[in-house]
Amino acid sequence: MSTITTTPSERKSSTNPPKTIHFTSRTPTWTYLKLQLINNPPTSTTSTPLDPLTARTYLSAALSQFLGLTGTSIPIDILKISPPSPSTVWTRVPRDDAAAVVAALSSWIGGSASTTTNTSGGDVGGGGSVAWRVCAKGNYLGALVNGGGAEVFIP
Repeated sequence: MSTITTTPSERKSSTNPPKTIHFTSRTPTWTYLKLQLINNPPTSTTSTPLDPLTARTYLSAALSQFLGLTGTSIPIDILKISPPSPSTVWTRVPRDDAAAVVAALSSWIGGSASTTTNTSGGDVGGGGSVAWRVCAKGNYLGALVNGGGAEVFIP
């Protein structure tokens, strides 16, 4: 009778350092916009803050007035609405539609909540008006919020 003995093999760790992987995104899916709602004439400080429903209504009115039915089909995601003074809205739109959205928003003037508006968002009666100001546009949200990133390389 013969006995076979086996010795367990030992795993040796690799002496090679891990490889660094570089990743470059050349065509990002989204474009991020920082928008500011401008009231004309300026409303008092006791006015109601901008809420997501009102922001969506103003955005949709601008897109439908400038681009028609095509404009209403562009998806816009409202990411954040900043405190009421100034009313700042962070949005995300598809990269391919970003130029059309910027053109529509920057050329739109609509009626505020205190005025009567028609179906396209235009001002019918007297009172104030509102408009969007495009404060910033970028393909990467981190660079848009925190700046260009140059401060990272300062020793």
